[in-house]
Amino acid sequence: MTSPVIHLSRLARWGITLARRRALVGIEEDPNAPVAVKRAARLARWVTFTSKDGERDYAGAFRAIGPAAIKLGQSLATRPDLVGEEPARNLLSLQDSLPPVAFREITAAMEAAFGVPLDTLFSEIDPEPVGAASIAQVHKGITTDGRKVAIKVLRPGIREKFAKDIQTYEWAAAHVEGIGGEAMRLRPRLTIANFKRWTNSELDLRREAASASELAEEMSGIGGYRIPEIDWDRTNGRVMTIEWVDGIKISRREDLLAAGHDLEAIAERLVISFLTQAISAGFFHADMHQGNLFIEEDGTIVAIDFGIMGRIDRRARQWLAEILYGLTTGNYKRVAEIHFEAQYVPSYHSVGEFATALRAVGEPMRGKPVSELSVGQMLDGLFAITRDFDMQTQPHLLLLQKTMVMVEGIATQLNPQINMWDTAAPYVRSWIRDELGPEAAIAERIKEDTDTLMRLPGLIRRIEEKFPPKGGAPEAPPLPEVKLLTDRRERRGGSPLGYLVAVLAGAGAVWGAIAIGWIG
Repeated sequence: MTSPVIHLSRLARWGITLARRRALVGIEEDPNAPVAVKRAARLARWVTFTSKDGERDYAGAFRAIGPAAIKLGQSLATRPDLVGEEPARNLLSLQDSLPPVAFREITAAMEAAFGVPLDTLFSEIDPEPVGAASIAQVHKGITTDGRKVAIKVLRPGIREKFAKDIQTYEWAAAHVEGIGGEAMRLRPRLTIANFKRWTNSELDLRREAASASELAEEMSGIGGYRIPEIDWDRTNGRVMTIEWVDGIKISRREDLLAAGHDLEAIAERLVISFLTQAISAGFFHADMHQGNLFIEEDGTIVAIDFGIMGRIDRRARQWLAEILYGLTTGNYKRVAEIHFEAQYVPSYHSVGEFATALRAVGEPMRGKPVSELSVGQMLDGLFAITRDFDMQTQPHLLLLQKTMVMVEGIATQLNPQINMWDTAAPYVRSWIRDELGPEAAIAERIKEDTDTLMRLPGLIRRIEEKFPPKGGAPEAPPLPEVKLLTDRRERRGGSPLGYLVAVLAGAGAVWGAIAIGWIG
């Protein structure tokens, strides 16, 4: 087990990097930040001789810390409630790119992974990578049977590096949450637990390949959107081989126009494909930035890079569809009721008051194009009212919120006049009619009643054991046990002053590693 001294040394090093780029100034200025943490952030700035004035380079700070921090920064971009609106927007621009690994190291890693000479699998591999990210890099190749493919290879040693850094994130999150109050409500430990789960998935390329295969099945009936085919014979935990995509990146607007593509149609198809994945399938591509989407000659959208995927259970999808439809139609009372049914808002609050707060967020958005108001702004408004109604963070929805902002940004670039509400409403309305209408309700009731009868013995045992009912959020994953500095103080009878000194020394770096700002 890693010692607290090592954790603190890592956090101090990261905290200094954050302080030098003024990424901790927001903590000093935020009235909701704990006093000890604010003092530690100020101390870190003084130690680095950094003034408050000047650009706050959040993305640059995480990029300077290293690969795991880049991924953590991208994860925190989904948490404006935790890091603040300005940092979240800045972190959305965090590019997942690093200098490439030497080609000889890549080929050595591939041969070790396959256990056979590469010329038995590939007739050609371009030594110049087409992309070099924090976890892996991609090379273009040709298989021995003549197919053009993209070969994704994990960086050597990256799994071990991530494992060490994530241990420190967990240790830091436990101490931050131990402060209580606002820190506990924001659930940083669960944020890191989700981050760990996402990155572990990315670090096993077989799971990424499986995600691509599953998404391809879910979207097989949707025209104009497809997933490249996986070459399973040339895929393992450290190498993934996938069909090469010949197309124009969706970010190259002028090239798309020159090729004669209908950008308005592509923007609408992108929105509908995302809604199909999130609401109908409950399994969606959660890294839909511009570099991961291509347009083929016939206008088909092709997605790549499936390391980060989101999953939502059926009940949560029903709530999501009703929330989206309620916001598009102005039925704020129903949206409020859903939040209480899902136990997102504690029952001691008023449904009517929450509906009024939602109206204040939603009404300015309705009927206006994204060029004037946006889904991203709506999410910022929703985050702003969470504190007033004691809403805990719902980590299972964080990827969805992040992806919605990404999709909106791409759709707006393609068609600045697109109205996300008007585009989404017909699809959501149709899904609600099919899934929540009278026939669907009767069929679902019959199925549920039959299942209940079949499970009756087990249900009785659960009642006898006083099994607690579940709320709207899925059950939290098991969190690692972390020994807090407070535990050591109580065990050894240390003085309060000594503990305070330890907290002040590490708190700024601890907080800076997982929360680089707060909502004021």
